[in-house]
Amino acid sequence: MPAITSANVATAIVKLVAVDALPALMSNLVMGNLVNRDYEPTLAQAGDTVNVPIPPTLVANNIAEGGTVQTQNPSLGNAQIVLNTHVEATFQIPDVTKVLAVPDLLKLYMQPAVVALAERIETDLLGLYAQFTSNTIAGMPGVAVTEATVDSAETALFQAKVPASAAKYLVVDPVAYSAIRQIPRFSEYYSAGEAGLRALVEGAVGKIKDFFVFRSQLVAKTGSSPVTTHNIAFARNAIGLVIRRLPQPLPGTGAIAEYAEMGNFGLRVVMSYHPDTLAQQFTVDVLYGCAVLRNAFGVHVES
Repeated sequence: MPAITSANVATAIVKLVAVDALPALMSNLVMGNLVNRDYEPTLAQAGDTVNVPIPPTLVANNIAEGGTVQTQNPSLGNAQIVLNTHVEATFQIPDVTKVLAVPDLLKLYMQPAVVALAERIETDLLGLYAQFTSNTIAGMPGVAVTEATVDSAETALFQAKVPASAAKYLVVDPVAYSAIRQIPRFSEYYSAGEAGLRALVEGAVGKIKDFFVFRSQLVAKTGSSPVTTHNIAFARNAIGLVIRRLPQPLPGTGAIAEYAEMGNFGLRVVMSYHPDTLAQQFTVDVLYGCAVLRNAFGVHVES
């Protein structure tokens, strides 16, 4: 059995923090859990570019009897996503030994840091609405989302040849979500059955016109009179979120790092000693980039 040393204890503390970090991050993400996530445990630096391949389009050839096949030379599409965002949240724990004795105390420190990272990722993903230019904008500024608005967004994605098997999502702000769950045909038992009852009693829209509906407090808003809310309707491959590992601190610098990786997400947790406050300092950070992969697979929905 290995001896218990200060180095072992320090490493154990960082691992304990890392274990709690990632599940808390994922539970606070909406868009981050819906888009196409690309994560590889390879080291990267801010500014690196990741090439995401996009499948080519092929055509069907009607081959007559005795005919020959028609060779196609499709070009593989490519979307470049720059790892241009390195965000961190740092906090200090004066008596780190209490964390080992009272695990719930760690969550009190960890949750605000993780929520801050989640909100930054969500804000960047929701800010991509302006890049959905292939389809006509659905809805109007300052006007509540209606059944016709949702219908036009779904029709646009169908005409863009989004595969029928692909899940489609509608992410709206709380006001738009409230308007959707008040659409009579989808919020009453007599017209929508069990789904309408859930919307009426539980307040959950669930699915409407082939969209899984989610709400986020971070949906972008612009203007003042009226305020324009920029909701997004999209299929998973419309948006890409690329996350890469950050390197370990230099040996001998007094910092210890561990990685938390799960479900195509990766975080780094760094513990170091802060001499000015005589406390242990924890930094939770992530390196990522996001971009539109398929313009036609997304619709900008205004309200």
